Amino acid sequence: MDHDGELLLRWGDGDEPAGQELYDRHFPRVYRFFRTKVADGVEDLVQATFLACLEARERYRGEGKFSTFIYGVARNQLLAYFRKRKSRGRMAAPLQHSVADLGPSPSTMLGRDAEERRLYESICRLPIDLQISLELFYWEDVPSREIAAILDVPESTVRSRLRRARLALRKALDLPDEGLPPESASTDAQEFDKSEWIQRIRTSALEGRKDV
Repeated sequence: MDHDGELLLRWGDGDEPAGQELYDRHFPRVYRFFRTKVADGVEDLVQATFLACLEARERYRGEGKFSTFIYGVARNQLLAYFRKRKSRGRMAAPLQHSVADLGPSPSTMLGRDAEERRLYESICRLPIDLQISLELFYWEDVPSREIAAILDVPESTVRSRLRRARLALRKALDLPDEGLPPESASTDAQEFDKSEWIQRIRTSALEGRKDV
């Protein structure tokens, strides 16, 4: 079992310093996960995610990365948050509803200029699981196989969703579709990393890490 898994088990046995070390290590990524999807209650969702990890510690056997495990738990907490709120009378369907459908846009999504704000608003209009896939892949450098584990879908499905997300953003931003690889192509290819708008959201996300 990896060090994170050992920390989790020790925390479950009452070792509070181990729990604090695990929290400090993974807090930034969990905080970033939620701050692009909810307008308020980010800290509460972060706390709920770590407590849910603690309660589900027997499910984590160290067979994969702890970051994959905690992202999966965070996604469940996000969907539970929207189900509880029933914002605008809707239930959260992660392949149908966006965070913009289910509540006010996160204030932290406000960009530095009008173009960047437009980009962030377009991301918030993606279905939840498409937004998660795109952010994890491009902002957090999570490979498609791990995103598949987080969403509990085949890796080929993740590739398809990433393509769908990129096409939706290109359409929203009036960008051409030229240069898109076929849907069967690996999403680890570098074609999209060369595009200016992908570089821009990545740079903005990385700069945003300084806030946490």
